[in-house]
Amino acid sequence: MLSLIVTSRGEIMKFHYYPETDSLYIELLERPSVDSNEVAPGIILDFDEEGHLVGIDIDNASQVIDLSSLEAEALPITRLSLIQPKSAEAFRDSVTKS
Repeated sequence: MLSLIVTSRGEIMKFHYYPETDSLYIELLERPSVDSNEVAPGIILDFDEEGHLVGIDIDNASQVIDLSSLEAEALPITRLSLIQPKSAEAFRDSVTKS
């Protein structure tokens, strides 16, 4: 798993990529999901008990989006962290196999 953590105004947004399933999960809020809605094939929105969007799950992510780069424009980011898997080579191999 590869994770990118973005902090802005005290809120934390996390991007988690799972190469073994080629799934990208974007955690918008650190709240439990109680409901999900598939809005397009392989695109699932997760909601908390109050109906707030808390996450986005993208199946077959490498076929839907370019995972090789990430751009952020005009975001009030106060902290950015990249957490790589133990073996960066194993991660690259898993991405290129899909």
